[in-house]
Parts: sequence; structure tokens; C-alpha cells
Amino acid sequence: MDDGKLAWQAGDKKLLYSAPILSVHQQTSTAPDGSTGDYVVIDAPDWVIVIPALEDPKRYVMVRQWRHGSLSTSIEFPGGVIDRGETPAQAAERELLEETGYKAEKIIHLGSMSPNPAIFSNQVHCYAAEELVATGTQSLDRDEFVEYFTLSHEEVKDMMGTRDFPHALMTAAFELYRKYLETK
Repeated sequence: MDDGKLAWQAGDKKLLYSAPILSVHQQTSTAPDGSTGDYVVIDAPDWVIVIPALEDPKRYVMVRQWRHGSLSTSIEFPGGVIDRGETPAQAAERELLEETGYKAEKIIHLGSMSPNPAIFSNQVHCYAAEELVATGTQSLDRDEFVEYFTLSHEEVKDMMGTRDFPHALMTAAFELYRKYLETK
């Protein structure tokens, strides 16, 4: 597709706020017709989401944790921020092991997406983790309080979009995984 008639040119960026997990900038951009405007852009490191699949019967290793934005707990797939110098696949393996104590013998890239291209500059990389080995040991960060457990394929499918399973990116990752299952 030709984006020439739609593409804006990014100009100067002014830092508005900075925190360890993100920075907020005001970016001046020029439209295709030459007009300019100021827009907010949130720069954050890329993230990973891991769908850890157990076989016989199909179950997933899930995590439950507190989310400060919604002031509630959320059931999710393991995931987190990609550390500097890490590949997305390495981050997926690390996050899975840290949060659940499971090691993946096989990691499959399902796809990468923009969490919200209107304001975020980063990507979320989604992986399936198969041939899991339970080590029995979590290795959580200082500020992480995470429970892990398993749910069946049907339970995960039915819980998407409920109060207990509200995270939109988890639903998007699960859809990529379901697409992957169709090709398997």
C-alpha cells in the first residue's frame, strides 16, 4: 500500500515526563498537507507475552497479579518488559521462568503488535512456550507478587474479557496463539 498521502513527518520531541518504565514526549509532526501539530508519544521498552501450553489435556500456565492502573488483580499469561540487550525470545524465556518456574524447551514467535499505535512507540512480542519443564521455583522481582496456576483451554477462552481476565493484550496474544494452533 502507498502511504505517501497519509504519512506524517516526525519533528522535534520535547520530554514531558520520564520514569523507569516509560517516557512521555510532545512531538511536533508535519502532516502531508504541510500543516503541523503537537502530539503525545509514550516511549517504552518492548514487551513480551508468553502463552505456556501444557499438553494432555490442553492447559495453560497463568499468573494472577495486582495491576495498579485498574486497582485490581488480573489473570494473565506471563510476560513483561524486555531488558536491555535481550532478544524478545530471551525475554519470553526469562519472564516465563521468573514468574512461573517453568522452563520452555520450545519457544515459538506468534507475532508482534503495537499495543496502541496512536500513542505508544513500542511493540509487544507474543510467544508460545511448549515442552514445559517445571523447576518449582519462581524468581520474582522485588516488587512482584505473582501466583501461578493452570487453566484449561476452554476456561481461558471463556474468561477473556471478564472482570478476572481484563487485559486486552492477553486476548490479542491468545488470538495469535489460536491462529497458530490452526496451522499445527
